[in-house]
Amino acid sequence: MDVIHKDLLRNHRLVLCEELLVSDTILPFLYQEAILTGAQVEEIQSQSTDRKRSLKLLDILPNRGPRAFHCFLQALDFEFSWLRDRLLQDLRARTETGAWCTSHGETSPPSGHEDAWRLPRPLGEKVPSDRELSRLASRLGGEWEAVLMDLGFSATALFRCRADHALSCHDAALAALLQWRRSEGKRATLSRLEQSLQVTGVHPSVLKDVLL
Repeated sequence: MDVIHKDLLRNHRLVLCEELLVSDTILPFLYQEAILTGAQVEEIQSQSTDRKRSLKLLDILPNRGPRAFHCFLQALDFEFSWLRDRLLQDLRARTETGAWCTSHGETSPPSGHEDAWRLPRPLGEKVPSDRELSRLASRLGGEWEAVLMDLGFSATALFRCRADHALSCHDAALAALLQWRRSEGKRATLSRLEQSLQVTGVHPSVLKDVLL
C-alpha cells in the first residue's frame, strides 16, 4: 500500500473504527478479492466488539499489497459510501495540494510523479473519443477499477463490467469508461480523467501516450 494511502487510513482511523461494521460485507468482499486470507478474516471476526474488529482490520490492511486500499474503497461502497467519499475527498485534496505526508512528517510526491507530463489546459476540456478511451483502457491494466472508483463508479457497476467481460481486462475497462462518459456527458473531460489518474497513483503521462 502506498504511503499516502496508509496515512489516510491512519488519519481517519477513529472515524472508521466508530462508524464501520466490517463483518457483513467488508470482510467477505476483501476475502473474495484476495486482500485478506481466511486466517485473517477469522482473526478479525474473533474480536469481541465491532470497534475492535474494525481496528484489527485497519491494523492488517496496510500490509496487504498495492490493491488493498482501492479494494477497501470498493468494499465501503456497498453500505458505507459516505466513508468512501470522505476518504476520496481527503485523498483528492492531498493530491491537488501536493501534501503527500509520510508517517515521519515528511512531504514528497509519489514515486514517478516528479516532472510529470501535464495535460495542456485547452485540451483538458475535451471529451475523450472511443479510440482514446480504448487506448487508455489498454494502458491502465489492473488499475482501471481504482480509476473508475474515483470517477464515481459504484462497486456494483464495476462488478457488472468485470462479469460481462471476464476474459478481457481491456474490454471491462473500456465498457466502464464508455459508461462513465455516457453518464457524465460534457463533464467527462480529459482533465477529469487526469485528476483520477493522479489520485489513484497512475502516472499522468499515460494520457500523453493515449493522445499521441
